[in-house]
Amino acid sequence: MAATSRHEAELKRKCQTALSKTQDPVEQLRLQCLSRGSSGIKGLGRVFRIMDDNGDKQLNFAEFKKGLRDYGVIVDDTDARKMFEAFDTDHSESLDFDEFLKALRPPMSTKRKKVIFEAFRKLDKTGDSVITIDDLKGVYNPRKHKKYMNGEWTEEQVFRSFLDSFDSPDDPDGRVTHEEFLNYYSGVSASIDSDAYFDLMMRNAWKL
Repeated sequence: MAATSRHEAELKRKCQTALSKTQDPVEQLRLQCLSRGSSGIKGLGRVFRIMDDNGDKQLNFAEFKKGLRDYGVIVDDTDARKMFEAFDTDHSESLDFDEFLKALRPPMSTKRKKVIFEAFRKLDKTGDSVITIDDLKGVYNPRKHKKYMNGEWTEEQVFRSFLDSFDSPDDPDGRVTHEEFLNYYSGVSASIDSDAYFDLMMRNAWKL
């Protein structure tokens, strides 16, 4: 389901090691996000969405730089400009942040994307492309959760905790889109070298 603590630790270790060796601005930003764990890229996306006051899904350089700073990505102005220009492929001085997040995701094979989509589709019972607590009922059993069993949490709290594991830790809203699900699992994928093992892990976790 969510990444195990072992996968999270391995991902952070890999990214911190790789960060000291790369000069590529796209890879530097990707590694800075993933060194926070599987939710790193998705969390940066949430920061940018909150900043998008007019809803045009575009970021200029000043907004991009502020978003990085708000998320705690430490870069100077020169490196921030290099990152921005690496993503601004049409030289329009603005970024479409959905395209930006797609470019920032670690590369994944078609096989990995396919099994991630299968898992999302299984969870999205209502078919509205958003996973909510209502979707989880009947798919995920909260009664086996340790905190439910000892009376600490209600079923609703278990469901919400489950959704929050895929959501941004900075601003969880209890709704997980396909893009957020894919962004999350792109982080998990980065810690696993074998396509076959990733596929097996997903199928076992989601009973696909």
